Amino acid sequence: MTGAPGVRTVKRMEARDPELRRELDATLKARGELGPEYESALIDSFLEKAEQRLAGTHDQRMRRHLAEQRMAAARGGARPAGPAGTFGERFGFGVASLVLAVPLSAIGVANAGIKGLVVAWLGIVGVNAVHAARAWPRGRGKQRSPTDWEG
Repeated sequence: MTGAPGVRTVKRMEARDPELRRELDATLKARGELGPEYESALIDSFLEKAEQRLAGTHDQRMRRHLAEQRMAAARGGARPAGPAGTFGERFGFGVASLVLAVPLSAIGVANAGIKGLVVAWLGIVGVNAVHAARAWPRGRGKQRSPTDWEG
């Protein structure tokens, strides 16, 4: 490892973004020339540039993802995930609610006896029923195809 006093650099660092790598190199060089009193300002400047770059990449990925969803829907292929999400999300929601059911049941029984237990379980069942209802088709005459259940 080499570099200015107090600065460690790695001899070989593979960067996924060459522009960001150049910015880092320039920041380290400036730090070596200006000294440690400017370190905070240089780091803030570099982090701001990295954040802008990351935000741009994220926006680009989101636009690509939305375009792919629209193309799939236009072609009649896989439908975009609805408000209830994929099967994995629905399954995870159910598992999480059952895990939380244990302490909620204990709290209900400790505070209100059997009535507290009933209220806790009515709440658990109600939340899961609302979540499951979001996955069902809006129209009564609609039939779901097997691919609709795969999320």
